[in-house]
Amino acid sequence: MQTKTTFKTSIDVPAGTRERMIDLLNGQLADISDLYSQTKQAHWNVKGPQFMMLHELFDELAGELLPYADMIAERATALGGLAMGTVRMAASASRLPEYPSHVVDGMELVAALVERYAVLAQTTRAAIDAADEAADKDTADLFTEVSRGLDKWLWFLEAHLQGS
Repeated sequence: MQTKTTFKTSIDVPAGTRERMIDLLNGQLADISDLYSQTKQAHWNVKGPQFMMLHELFDELAGELLPYADMIAERATALGGLAMGTVRMAASASRLPEYPSHVVDGMELVAALVERYAVLAQTTRAAIDAADEAADKDTADLFTEVSRGLDKWLWFLEAHLQGS
């Protein structure tokens, strides 16, 4: 990841804090970008009796991730950093488990996505705490918004695995 603030800014967050937040933001950007691609992979390859419902759900979930990736990347650049957002950058920095490329069964894909959404939800809550400790309320607020969305989507996914 990036190790220093690159561009001058008049945002009144201290330089050291900006550098830490840029690294934190880029870590989350890598994970959310990876989760987007894994969710699209599930969307493209799902099979089974619930194909259409899951195909549409996975597509909707993937689409919901893109605005968050954009907000995270823009916050990193607003703080004077570079958004590290290419597919290759995300792949090399993501903390998510590798996607199970051999899985196509609908409920197995749901379980795989639950695991990955839960990892991102956990690291997002840790990012909220880190931003709060650094007194960067705007970054903490951004991560809080992302966290609410991830929890909602986890609920949507987990509902398919519960009650049977």
